[in-house]
Amino acid sequence: MSQSIAEAILEATKVLHAAGLSEPRREAASLLANVLHQDRTFLITRAEASLTADALATFHRHLRRRAGGEPLQYITGYQEFFGLRFEVNPDALIPRPETELLVESALDLIPDGASPLICDLGTGTGCIAISLLHERPLVRAIAVEISTAAVCLAVRNAARHEVIERIGFVVADGFEAFPEQPVFDLIVSNPPYIADLDWARLQREVRDHEPRTALTSGSEGLTMIRRLIKEAPAFLVDGGYLVIEMGYNQREAVEEMIDPRIWKLSTIRNDLQGIPRTVVLQKRGS
Repeated sequence: MSQSIAEAILEATKVLHAAGLSEPRREAASLLANVLHQDRTFLITRAEASLTADALATFHRHLRRRAGGEPLQYITGYQEFFGLRFEVNPDALIPRPETELLVESALDLIPDGASPLICDLGTGTGCIAISLLHERPLVRAIAVEISTAAVCLAVRNAARHEVIERIGFVVADGFEAFPEQPVFDLIVSNPPYIADLDWARLQREVRDHEPRTALTSGSEGLTMIRRLIKEAPAFLVDGGYLVIEMGYNQREAVEEMIDPRIWKLSTIRNDLQGIPRTVVLQKRGS
């Protein structure tokens, strides 16, 4: 039995509402738009058009996945971030809107015409480094990631956004791939910062589908942040910056990690919800 676009969205909305999704109609429309390779305007203006059997079958498969808790972004295969479309899959964390604040903070440190060398530690999809290179055409970057599969994803994103010639990728755990000498002008990172004990309380979309290694970091969620603050100075030039993201309740603990003999706390920026989210540290001169 054929269905129109409007009928398919109405039916899917009911299914997603029953599955407990907070915005079932919006997500139903997003799924169908993706299947049809069209935008939301097309769905509105062609609401009475009939779907082909193949399109309807694909839509129903995607609908079952979403109702089962799989993130919308893994189903559609992309996520918008800093005005760019990034390919996503379960090999890497889905880029979050709050991480755009980290990119903004880093851009504030790179004057137009400057050509710093940046390190993006734990690059995942590559969204941070690629966004920075897209905004600053003279910047070069090294993107480090422990997951080979995630690096393959980031390489495709770099090629898509035409910055592949200015970025190198390294499969490694943190800074272990580099000799201990100051080479970077700026280090950026969105490290894992969820406490292990909080894992079970996460939304099912996150807990059951996104890579845990990109999310949790020890009993307090601070293991990787502590490591970054301790290890980064050896790889930063004097006056260079470390910009990292942190969790909603970690400001005090992070401030206690900062050795004032090594670091100057430049700023801590709040996200749109007023949560301290991005830390900017400057390495003091020797």
